[in-house]
Amino acid sequence: MKKIIQSVGMVCSVLVILSQGAIGQKVPVVLGKYLTPGVAARGQVVVVEPPKEINGYVRKVEKAAQADPEWFKTYSKNARPGVPLPFHEKLGLTKEDYDTYNRLWDERKLVPLKDGNVVVRLEQTKKGEWMVRVSGRGASISLLRYQEGKDVVKSPNGELVRLKDIDADPRSILGKWTGHEWRFQEEDSLGKTKENFGIGTLVATRWGLLVYRLQSTSPSGRILFDRSMVIRFPMPGK
Repeated sequence: MKKIIQSVGMVCSVLVILSQGAIGQKVPVVLGKYLTPGVAARGQVVVVEPPKEINGYVRKVEKAAQADPEWFKTYSKNARPGVPLPFHEKLGLTKEDYDTYNRLWDERKLVPLKDGNVVVRLEQTKKGEWMVRVSGRGASISLLRYQEGKDVVKSPNGELVRLKDIDADPRSILGKWTGHEWRFQEEDSLGKTKENFGIGTLVATRWGLLVYRLQSTSPSGRILFDRSMVIRFPMPGK
C-alpha cells in the first residue's frame, strides 16, 4: 500500500510539474493581451443594430446611389471605412435628414444573437503555434493557426499576413476598438478570395473582440460567398 501511495504521489508531482511548465510557456503578446491560455471565456456572437428608424434614411441614400453609381463609388472611396459618409446634396438627404441619420447611427448597439453563445479558449497546438478555439457559431475560427515565428495566421485557404494595427474611429461600425489584424487575399481566373481575422478590445470596456470575414467574388465582382462574424468575450481580470 505504501508503494502505491508513493507511486501516486510521484504521478501527481509529475503532473504538477507539467502543468506548471504549460502555464509558464510564453504567450504571444498579440493573443495574450486578450486571452489566458487554457482558460475558457464565455462569449457571444453579436450584430450591430442601430434604431429601426434609420432604415428610411438608408433607403434614400441607396436610391441616390442607384441614380448616379459612378459618382457614389468615387465619393465613397475617399471616406473613412465604416464611418457614415460626409454630407453631400447628392446623397439624397436634406441637412436635417443627415443630422437625424447621424444621431440614430450613434445610438447603435452590439446585440447578442439568441443562439450565439460560444466558448472562447486560447490553446497552444505545438511549439510556436497557437489557436483560438471557438465553439458553436464561431467554430470556423478554430481552423486558424497563429504562427509566432512568421507572425502570420494560417488558414485552409493560405497565410493571412499581418496588417497595420487597428485603431478604429469611435463612429466606425463597432465603435472605438484597438487590436491586430491579418489578411489573406488571392485572385485568379475563378475570382477573388479575401479572408480577414482580427483580435482586440473595445476601448474602456471589459470586452475583447474576435472579428472574422471570408468573402469570395466572381471575376465580374458578383459575391459568391460572404460570411462574417463578431464575437464579444470578457477579458481576463476585467
